Amino acid sequence: MLQFGLIENNLTAAPNDLVAQTVNVRTLGVDDIYKRILKRNPGLGLSQLQASTEEVFEEICTAVEQGFGVNTPLINIQLSIAGVFHGANDNFDPKRHQVKTNISAGVRMRKATASIKTQKVLAHEPVPHISEVHDVLSDTVNELLTPGGVIQIWGGRLKLVLENPENGIFLTGEQGETVKLNVVVENKPARLIAMIPADLQSGTYALEVRSTHGSSKESKAIKTGKFNKELTAVND
Repeated sequence: MLQFGLIENNLTAAPNDLVAQTVNVRTLGVDDIYKRILKRNPGLGLSQLQASTEEVFEEICTAVEQGFGVNTPLINIQLSIAGVFHGANDNFDPKRHQVKTNISAGVRMRKATASIKTQKVLAHEPVPHISEVHDVLSDTVNELLTPGGVIQIWGGRLKLVLENPENGIFLTGEQGETVKLNVVVENKPARLIAMIPADLQSGTYALEVRSTHGSSKESKAIKTGKFNKELTAVND
């Protein structure tokens, strides 16, 4: 079920025009897909499933590297080149030209999309969205927090109003304790970079971004975006 709310349409002049905004959409990774397959087919082996999938991924990437387009039931991949060529004798220059990957839905994906059931819900003001958390010292994604290290948070609507103490990056531990990451090195809508406190205790943490950036002047309401995976800290 795809949930959506209706929000103001800023692209038209009509005061009653609204557009749909999807809400509560959880993104699944490859491991999540494996779990769903194994739940439906418990006789399959995880290692065999992983190996077979990796073969498909690898062969598709190899074909694209060799300049092939690829059509599958899920996605269609076609290649194009962007940039201006100066005369018939000009050649490809990586500084001026770029190979683009154009991806469109395949037959089965279009069929699945057409079958989606929708549900209208109450619309909320857009909140920060966290898509990926990179722990720099351990070079892991969506897994670890290294005390004293650096964390990169990718997503959307992440920018903080740092003068407001209620804004920030927060970790909530297993016992409900909350730790704020006070040193924010980069503060952009699509990426935050912050220092992880050196005294962060070992344990599992939930991460969230709280921000008033973009809130209406009247409300200045805190908007909270929660990451959908837990992160683990180990402080030796």
